[in-house]
Amino acid sequence: MENTSGGGSAAAVPAEIRRWNWGAFLLSWIWGIGNNTFIAFLMFVPLVNMAMPFVLGAKGSAWAWQNKRWESVEAFKATQRKWALGGVLGLGLFAIMMAGLFAAIIAMLKNSEAYEMAVRAVNANPTAVQMLGQPIAGGFPNGNIRVSGPDGEASLVFDVEGPQGKGTLYVKATEALGQWRLDQAVLENAKDHQRIDITGADGHPAK
Repeated sequence: MENTSGGGSAAAVPAEIRRWNWGAFLLSWIWGIGNNTFIAFLMFVPLVNMAMPFVLGAKGSAWAWQNKRWESVEAFKATQRKWALGGVLGLGLFAIMMAGLFAAIIAMLKNSEAYEMAVRAVNANPTAVQMLGQPIAGGFPNGNIRVSGPDGEASLVFDVEGPQGKGTLYVKATEALGQWRLDQAVLENAKDHQRIDITGADGHPAK
């Protein structure tokens, strides 16, 4: 078959390359630049960008063939395989980065003074110990911590578990002049949803 690549929208596209293009689907506008397919910049248009990866995946091979001169069908297919591999590697790298970021956030919350104070408080509270047993271990926290200079505040929730049961601990804490205190820590028993406040008025475990 005559090499019709680079002939524009009227150019015939070989049947063997009319297939899904993973490189175009995964790399969208980056792939578009490398393949002279600038319609891929519609990825930057709100709402349209939700459909464009699928449009590029379905139509990308044909558009790339028509928009750029290729040495042969084989050369075209080899290049598109490299784009697909790059897309998969890029997606994998992004997933690793997101997992690392998530792990770092969890580690920061779990190593925070507010979290550690709450775990100590629940282990020091007789009612909580009677409810869950001892030792009581804390799980992965969810919430946020905001610090500005010597002051800050924390709002956390995480599962706790002891030898006799499980529960959920809700925590509010504040930092003033570099010192953290528990404003309130409420334990909810997973078994009967009974709630107990494990902090006293002074921010220490209730006696």
